[in-house]
Amino acid sequence: MFSHLISAATYGVNAFIVDVEIHIESGLPKVIIVGLPDSAVQESRERMSAAVKNSGFKFPSRRVIVNLAPADVKKEGSAFDLPIAIGVIAAMGQVETSELDDFVILGELALDGTVRHVHGILPIAVEARDRGKKAIILPKGNAKEAAMVDGINVYPVETLTEAVQLVNGEYKLLEPFHVNKEEIFNQELIYPVDFADVKGQENVKRALEVAAAGGHNVIMIGPPGSGKTMLAKRLPTILPDMTFEEALETTKIHSVAGILPVDAGLIATRPFRSPHHTISDSALVGGGTMPKPGEISLAHHGVLFLDELPEFDRSVLEVLRQPLEDGHVTISRTKLSLDYPSKFMLLAAMNPCPCGNYGNPNATCNCGTTQIQRYMSKISGPLLDRIDIHIEVPAVKYSELSSKRMGEPSAAVRERVKKARSIQRERFNGRKGLFKNADMQSKEIREFCQADQRGEDLLKQAITKLGLSARAYDRILKVARTIADLSESKNILPEHIGEAIQYRSLDRQLYLDT
Repeated sequence: MFSHLISAATYGVNAFIVDVEIHIESGLPKVIIVGLPDSAVQESRERMSAAVKNSGFKFPSRRVIVNLAPADVKKEGSAFDLPIAIGVIAAMGQVETSELDDFVILGELALDGTVRHVHGILPIAVEARDRGKKAIILPKGNAKEAAMVDGINVYPVETLTEAVQLVNGEYKLLEPFHVNKEEIFNQELIYPVDFADVKGQENVKRALEVAAAGGHNVIMIGPPGSGKTMLAKRLPTILPDMTFEEALETTKIHSVAGILPVDAGLIATRPFRSPHHTISDSALVGGGTMPKPGEISLAHHGVLFLDELPEFDRSVLEVLRQPLEDGHVTISRTKLSLDYPSKFMLLAAMNPCPCGNYGNPNATCNCGTTQIQRYMSKISGPLLDRIDIHIEVPAVKYSELSSKRMGEPSAAVRERVKKARSIQRERFNGRKGLFKNADMQSKEIREFCQADQRGEDLLKQAITKLGLSARAYDRILKVARTIADLSESKNILPEHIGEAIQYRSLDRQLYLDT
């Protein structure tokens, strides 16, 4: 006795179709699963057999062979429970098999036959549609996620019995599951925090607005309690709203990683990831025996916040360099190589010295010169090269903390950011890989960031008198271009360059020669 049906599995942030073949023959009662299954797939034997029996179907008292093809690609997870169970029932003649190949079937089974939520549904739904499949049968908790994909019918089930009824033809009497994508997108587009919550720190908020407008990476330097983390958490709220395509990309990554909430349809807000400084390099960029996305990919189209930057291992920080440059990370293993997208804004925070009080007029710094130099040297020059804005965050004054006046709301700032981004899209129209000012390389900087003579004189003074490093030159011009865009100015004026110079704190002799 034999049956064949279709399932799927994820590979990176994409998916591939898996043929599930069931063969029943004479022999001692035993279920054998082949096709490079991991331990979760192997354990499907017990879950599946109990679910079949408890759902009222006959389970064969003979030898059952389950093949998951292609056999040379490792299969992982519990999503094969449901297709294997239906395949066994079909091989026993309890299911109509003529239309089985039209469905892609996924789901984890409880011992009583209940179908449970699984991971990676969004990329699987995309692959099923592209392969011309008619419909997808999946757990009810994954229905919204799959329904985000046009061109394939979605049939959610809660039990194994419901799934069998569907493949037996009941789906012809049912309407496929539908969602209002625009309504879900708008419902999810809500941030729990707002820039209006922040008291004082107007210069820092302005720097973050410039960073958001140009997509620039930022590092904040200030004493403990000055509001660095509070400000960081509000940066996503002033970034332009995600497009539907960006939301789908981000949702795919979170779905594959297994962190998409049950019954969630879409991630519509910019991700904000804040890993602890004890994180390993593989957890940051992704990895594992079967590689999973790391924090930099989970922050795709959003913000990666590294608090207490010098406390991170240097090896961890150095692995950021290539993803920051390329916008993706490649994870290679002996038998496979995966690409994960990682286009994110890097936002880092640090104290000015080990005790945190260097330069603080309200406290005494007990750190020696050697200690401060050692502390600052934990951040390498190549990493700083990829951070355009350095901003000092002073301690907040009591008069500002006690003020009843609310700050400017995120929505108002976001509108200015969106206008600046629109100017940049027009400027870089037709140029591959260029969408915002932070993407500019030397060629584009020479073309689009020309300063007049007064601006050049100001730059010269900054380099020579303030002790700014040579690497600061291009970064100042890029940030000045963004400030000009926020002002809707076609030309870069001296005042734009003057403001940009203020955002290079770590390049000044104040820190470098302490």
